Amino acid sequence: MIEAAMLWNEPNNKSHWDPEIDPDWVRFGEMVKLAADAIAGANPGLTKVLGGISPIDPGFMQRMKDYGVLDKLDAVAVHGFPLDWNLWQIHEWPNKIDEIRGVTDLPIWVSEVGVSSFGAEEVAAWGLKRSAELLKGKVERIQWYSLYDLPRSWEATTRHREAEGSSYYRHFYMGLLREDGTPKPSLEEFAKHTPEMGVVQWFHYEDHRLDDAVEWMKRLGVTYLRTGLSWADSFRPNALDWFDRQMKALEDFDVTVTFCFTPEHRGIAPHHTSAPLVPEEYAQFCADMIARYAPAQQTSNVVSLDQARAALAV
Repeated sequence: MIEAAMLWNEPNNKSHWDPEIDPDWVRFGEMVKLAADAIAGANPGLTKVLGGISPIDPGFMQRMKDYGVLDKLDAVAVHGFPLDWNLWQIHEWPNKIDEIRGVTDLPIWVSEVGVSSFGAEEVAAWGLKRSAELLKGKVERIQWYSLYDLPRSWEATTRHREAEGSSYYRHFYMGLLREDGTPKPSLEEFAKHTPEMGVVQWFHYEDHRLDDAVEWMKRLGVTYLRTGLSWADSFRPNALDWFDRQMKALEDFDVTVTFCFTPEHRGIAPHHTSAPLVPEEYAQFCADMIARYAPAQQTSNVVSLDQARAALAV
């Protein structure tokens, strides 16, 4: 069910990792190395991926390499939104990938690429088509962000908010489906690129969209999905029941699970972007989730047919 574990999300973006607490990402690097080792202990064969970086910054990737973080991982990931937030044009995608290839030989995943329909739904459809043309065959994974629009009654996971004008509101228009579940023009375009292109869908705690999302992904021909299990949510009442339900619903897909969000009471600062007080606790959460949902294959107790026959003969 789980094909990969992604360690954090956009660590070089202040919406997901507080640079005032960890300005050189030293704490982040140590945390990821601990988590990678813990995951390897739970399942040595599972692919471990550095959380997708946004912006795409070869300098940050070089820093992770210098810290020895990349030595612990099997792939790296980038996120790009050139029609919404990035300060580069969509046709520069190949150059952005090459910048990261100049730093590491690890496989590169585009674990989030998307275009909002904030300005016009036709723009989102064109952006999807052009992104696919530029990225297919260029990287090892492409995951479109996202399946659903973010409900307007919820809050986007960002530190920018309304201070940057329309930038905040674009978060709510990234889906192939509108908030009410009706399809946008980009949905039909997306279906032309599956299964080569996967999808990203974050499910909130006890998310009401889970079952409908599964139906839509199967209808679209999606075979691999990126989602998350929140360390912070693990402290909610009945958290494991929700995690079990979520992962059971997604069992027909190849899932990349992103582990992120610091519990407020376990951070240096009381915020989900904070470096944890005890990084080993994050590592333990990752290992526990892998042991629960993607345990290593147990072969020591497997009895071959010849062994069974020999036992019967005795």
